[in-house]
Amino acid sequence: MTVQTGLGAVSLIEAVVDPGSWRSWDEPVSSVPADPAYRADLARARERTNLDESVVTGEGTIGGHRVAVMTCEFAFLGGSIGIEAGERLVRAVERATREGLALLASPSSGGTRMQEGTLAFVQMVKVTAAIADHRKAGLPYLVYLRHPTTGGVLASWGSLGHVSAAEPGALVGFLGPRVYEAIHSTPFPDGVQTAENLFAHGLLDAVFPPSQLAETVARVLNVLHAPRELPAAGLSVHDASSGSVGSLPALPAAESIGRSRRADRPGVRALLARAASDVTPLSGTASGERDPALLLALARFGTAPCVVLGHDRDLPDGHPALGPAGLRAARRGMHLAAELGLPLVSIIDTGGAALSREAEEGGLAGEIARCLADLVTLPSPTVCLLMGEGVGGGALALLPADRVIAARHAWLSPLPPEGASAILYRTTDRAAEIAQRQGVRSTDLLRNGVVDRIVAELPDAADEPEVFLARVGVILEEELAALARRDPAERIAARRGRYRRLG
Repeated sequence: MTVQTGLGAVSLIEAVVDPGSWRSWDEPVSSVPADPAYRADLARARERTNLDESVVTGEGTIGGHRVAVMTCEFAFLGGSIGIEAGERLVRAVERATREGLALLASPSSGGTRMQEGTLAFVQMVKVTAAIADHRKAGLPYLVYLRHPTTGGVLASWGSLGHVSAAEPGALVGFLGPRVYEAIHSTPFPDGVQTAENLFAHGLLDAVFPPSQLAETVARVLNVLHAPRELPAAGLSVHDASSGSVGSLPALPAAESIGRSRRADRPGVRALLARAASDVTPLSGTASGERDPALLLALARFGTAPCVVLGHDRDLPDGHPALGPAGLRAARRGMHLAAELGLPLVSIIDTGGAALSREAEEGGLAGEIARCLADLVTLPSPTVCLLMGEGVGGGALALLPADRVIAARHAWLSPLPPEGASAILYRTTDRAAEIAQRQGVRSTDLLRNGVVDRIVAELPDAADEPEVFLARVGVILEEELAALARRDPAERIAARRGRYRRLG
């Protein structure tokens, strides 16, 4: 059920910016509408809110980060956007872009101001264009939707965030329920236009109360504003890895495969909890999809910021197969990394992509292809961690990177060995033999140039999870720091050359 929090623009600003840091950017509104009824409406709105328009813009610091803010006051004519409000928003976005500031937008609006008609309606075009320029400049754009946010505001600056969240119970929808009922003579279906429903469908990254907004924005900006040029990181964990096949004892492929499939083997969530900081989970693809098999987050390993995308084995229902929606979420992560100039860490730990009618009709093969194309050409520094199972196209889709690290018992194969055995011999009994012959082990991958480095397991990540995860975190920081110091053009050329030479 939708609730009204009553938190207005000024109260929101007071709740989110550091005390004493707020500076308004707003210039007084000077235009006077010709329509006397509209003039009277404006006068009442100004007296009631002590504001001259429905939007408030300015800057402050949030967790010490300098941030531009623009927000709506719903008590001012329903937070509607007219010509003056549209111009104020555009000037704020343009100033934030000129001054290189992250931008936090918090709309609460019924949409276009009906009293001003079509010219007010098309304000959304110029607001959207200004935000597109801001994003193109590589600057963070964060959105926090308040109750209610509908119409043209949601269909423009309310839906363009790099990270998007909403307050609990907020009405969020394109067509306002009153308009829908007037047009269709029936109420809009209950429970659809709620923040919680949109989050469940992957259209929002989070739902939390305004009291948590400052903390969340600061955590996101701790990643997005972290230095990209990092000092050389020295390994602080003994026996962290090996770059030499000869230094590792030979193990049968079947042994590593069995160890990688242990139910208690740590996965990507455990890695983020133990070895990362400032973790902000993201959700879905912004196209109404969510796949629990793919985790997407902003995080830091040591001092190194990154976008993390990985197969998620730590779910109550077990180790789910990756579907097209998960791959689209992965591609969202890739685009975030490219646009914000962040390194990307991909984590492989999957028993394979989804095999279903829904996956086929959802374009699974095409999404694998697009992931491969995006990753191999991504301008950002990239590190891939082969953490456990690496089966089929679902694993391959996250593989291409500047540097590829494999856990000792991780492996990569076109099919599960049981499937390969069934194809070749019409029985699964020869799976161990096939795996050994196919070169799926981490040591095989290192020898063949697929992997650059192997992370030690002494003897098994499931038996020493805390030590193993700390070891991986240190290695990821070291690898990201080393990539940050390389010339981008040389780095990208080396990545392309690496995959051109395979085989």
